Amino acid sequence: MGFGLLALVFGFFAFSPAPTYRMAKLKYNGGGDWYADRTALPNLIAFCNTNLKTNFYPEESIVEVGSKEIFNYPFIYMTGHGNVVFSDQEIKNLRQYLTGGGFLHIDDNYGLDKFIRPQMKKVFPELSFVELPANHVLYNQKYKFASGLPKIHEHDGKRPQGFALIYKGRVVCYYTFECDLGNGWEDFGTYPEDTQETRTKALKMGANLVQYALTQ
Repeated sequence: MGFGLLALVFGFFAFSPAPTYRMAKLKYNGGGDWYADRTALPNLIAFCNTNLKTNFYPEESIVEVGSKEIFNYPFIYMTGHGNVVFSDQEIKNLRQYLTGGGFLHIDDNYGLDKFIRPQMKKVFPELSFVELPANHVLYNQKYKFASGLPKIHEHDGKRPQGFALIYKGRVVCYYTFECDLGNGWEDFGTYPEDTQETRTKALKMGANLVQYALTQ
């Protein structure tokens, strides 16, 4: 799939009667709970279709790291709490996807950090995660976040951080840490402490990621 074509016709999809493309959750090996945040993506999809006028299928897809099907998705979401292991073939496939126009959002659901960083280093040995400043275009899409990544869930009293792998000037992988953005996309009431205001912030930030992925 040509992701540049998606960007060119982004506005047109608002008028298409049938869903045009899909959003996927990444299924990985190693034992971590890749399936976490079960209601997150369908809710983000609905929010984007309503507010960005995108035209995603209403349900999420599941795609494995090493599958050629990965190239059918302009936006892929990865989450979990535990171990992650990429095979050599998966490393090659994921790199090809990301350098070819794809976008991966990794959301640390608390406990993922020490596992995902070494694996992504295998995918991009020449790159390191860099924290994006609050004035980065990713925080200034349809929705403006003057302070950068919003805090959704509290764990260790640390500030939320948004890291990126930047390849040839484009963010190909965005990593949310100490934030739990995907938890904020889940059905309201999943986490009793969450307010509707917090959930809306999370969805707006997610919509910014999708808009960036489709237009860069």
